[in-house]
Amino acid sequence: MSDEPAPGSVRVRLDLAYDGAGFSGWAKQRERRTVQGELEDAIRTVLRLPEPVELTVAGRTDAGVHARGQVAHVDLPGEVWDAERDRLRRRLAGRLPWDVRVFGVAEAPAGFDARFSAVWRRYAYRVGDHPGGVDPLLRGHVLWHDRPVDVAAMNEAGQLLLGEHDFAAYCKKREGATTIRRLLQVSWERREDGVAVATVKADAFCHNMVRALVGAMILVGDGHKHVGFPAEVLAGRVRHSAVNVVRPHGLTLEEVGYPPPHLLAQRNAEARNLRTLTPRGTCA
Repeated sequence: MSDEPAPGSVRVRLDLAYDGAGFSGWAKQRERRTVQGELEDAIRTVLRLPEPVELTVAGRTDAGVHARGQVAHVDLPGEVWDAERDRLRRRLAGRLPWDVRVFGVAEAPAGFDARFSAVWRRYAYRVGDHPGGVDPLLRGHVLWHDRPVDVAAMNEAGQLLLGEHDFAAYCKKREGATTIRRLLQVSWERREDGVAVATVKADAFCHNMVRALVGAMILVGDGHKHVGFPAEVLAGRVRHSAVNVVRPHGLTLEEVGYPPPHLLAQRNAEARNLRTLTPRGTCA
C-alpha cells in the first residue's frame, strides 16, 4: 500500500508537546477542544491555505494526557512549503495557544508515516505517595496515591508483563482492532523529590493500556495484591474488576522511535498488517 504524498505535495514532520489538561484528547471532535483541531486550524491559518489540512499522529492520546515527544505529519503543497519552511515554526508559535507547542518542523524522508513508521512509543506515568499530597506545582502531572508504594515490588511485577501478548485485559476493545502488543520495557524509579515514575515502552499501545497497567501495578505497590497479580490478569484476557484505569493527568507521551530512513517504508507496510499471536510450540 502506497502512502506517499500526492504529486506536488511535501510531507512535513512535526515534533510537538502539549499539556493535555485543557484538551478532549488528540483526535478532532465537533464542539470540543482537541490538540489536532488546534494544530490543523493554526497551520491552515498561518499558511493561508484554501482547504483544511489533516494531521496524522504517532499516537492518539486521551483527554487529559500530556505529551512532550509527540510526532505528527502533514502533507503541504510544495510551493507553500518552499516559501514557508524556514519560518513555519516561528509563525505557529505566534498562533498556537500556550498549551501546545511545535518544536520541530522538517521535510520528512521518503516512506515516513508518523503513525505506521514508528517502531516504539515511550510513556511515563508519575505517582506521588507522600502522605501530605503532591507538590501543588506538579499536581497537573502527578497522581496522588494515599498509600506508600513499593517501587521494587512494582518493578518485579512489571518484568512479568514483558514480551508480545494479547493485552485485551488492559485495553478498551475497539471493533476490528487487535489488542496484541509487544511490551518492551516496564520499569519504576523513585526520583529525588519522592515521585515514583513508571516508564512503559511498547511497539504500540491500545486504548487505556498504559493507565490500566499502572493501575494493576499500583495494587502491587501498595500491598493490595501480590507481585504476580498483573500477569495473572494479562493471562485471563478479560478486564478485571479490581484493576482501575488510573487518571489521565499522570501520563505523558515522552518519545516516539523510528527506524533509519532506508527502513521507514518497510516499517510503514509491516505495521498495517493485523497481527496475531504465534501459538506456543510452533516456529514463527
